[in-house]
Amino acid sequence: MTMPWNVFLDQVQERGEYPTRAEADRAARTVLALLGAHLVGEVRAELAARLPEGFALILLNPLQATEPLSAERFVRATAAWIEGATEQTATWDVGAVLSVTADAAGEELTRRVLFQLPPGYDLLFGRPQDLTAPSPARTSGD
Repeated sequence: MTMPWNVFLDQVQERGEYPTRAEADRAARTVLALLGAHLVGEVRAELAARLPEGFALILLNPLQATEPLSAERFVRATAAWIEGATEQTATWDVGAVLSVTADAAGEELTRRVLFQLPPGYDLLFGRPQDLTAPSPARTSGD
């Protein structure tokens, strides 16, 4: 189910503690454009289908990436795209947008998104992974 635009943006604004909707929108557009460059295939399409149309189009028409960015480099790239941002404020921006994106996606799709990303993104999505738990592939009796 697609999250309505106003609900998505209201949640980003609240989590990011942005004083205006325009600031929340700017953060969402930047983060989703960078995220889209790191997702492929059905996962990207399914995630886009859960986002409001304007944000879905940004995810589906991302900024170009020549290589997958680590979570730290993703934050730095976000800071570079948002005027006046620092790594600290970009971490806040990324966390606000990606945690709302994870809520829109649901747990199963968020796990598939994280599977396509380098380690460390689970924290950016607000979904820290339990590294002590066996992976699903190892619980099949191998």
